[in-house]
Amino acid sequence: MAGTPPIIIKKKVSHGGHHGGAWKVAYADFVTAMMALFIVLWLMNSSKQIQEAVGGYFKDPTGTAKQVGSDQVGAADNFFVSKDNMEQLKEQLQSAIKEVPKFDQLKNHIDMTVTNEGLRIELSESASGTFFESGKAKISEGGEELLIVLAEELGKLPNKLAIEGHTDSKPYAEGSNYGNWELSSDRANAARRLLQQRGIRQDQVTQVRGFADQRLRKKDDPLDPANRRISLIVQYIDKKVPEQTQPAGERKPGEEGAKTGEPAQKPAEKAGEKPVEKPPEKK
Repeated sequence: MAGTPPIIIKKKVSHGGHHGGAWKVAYADFVTAMMALFIVLWLMNSSKQIQEAVGGYFKDPTGTAKQVGSDQVGAADNFFVSKDNMEQLKEQLQSAIKEVPKFDQLKNHIDMTVTNEGLRIELSESASGTFFESGKAKISEGGEELLIVLAEELGKLPNKLAIEGHTDSKPYAEGSNYGNWELSSDRANAARRLLQQRGIRQDQVTQVRGFADQRLRKKDDPLDPANRRISLIVQYIDKKVPEQTQPAGERKPGEEGAKTGEPAQKPAEKAGEKPVEKPPEKK
């Protein structure tokens, strides 16, 4: 029909794709990722032990293989110290001995050094005596508290220990039957007895050594009190690869019957014996 205006149908276009809630989910994921990143960066700026713990988690999140970035699996009794993680033990002991009540008075006389033999813990004396009474093998109160803490920590390890006693070069009175040799040995043994009473296993100490003044810490001053000391050495445990057991019936390459599984030598063919001839079969 002429003159009739065209019918126009308007469609409403939804803009929900631009103004919906999907962007909130993406933004929340981004914030979570950033927060995790900052936490990791903060942890990595902490102590070495924390760094190893974080690194150990990313290597083994389930915790079934390695813990704290070392070879510790499960209980502390299974943890052993090798050349790879001796520094970790040093840090643990340093943290533990800080809890000793008189640590401020003792800290300048405690020295821990990683050596070729193991971790050497040296407790040196002052002029008035720090860990032992002067000229005697009687352990002082502060020395006893420190040795108890060390016994509790070292007793958890399978590593063996050696204990040394050292003195300065000041001689005893002439004609005395007791000297620096006896004093160094007695002090090392006194430390051993206390350690074994408070956590060290009976079979953990392998050596007790008395050196008198033969290994001075300050050779330029043989009478210096620092030469009087005891040393605890936490010895290394070498990692050994267990030998593979050979399955029954198999032989090493080069042996007769290695591939076929036949015995290398028949019973009748021993040295000096003639093989036994089988009788002819009856037809």
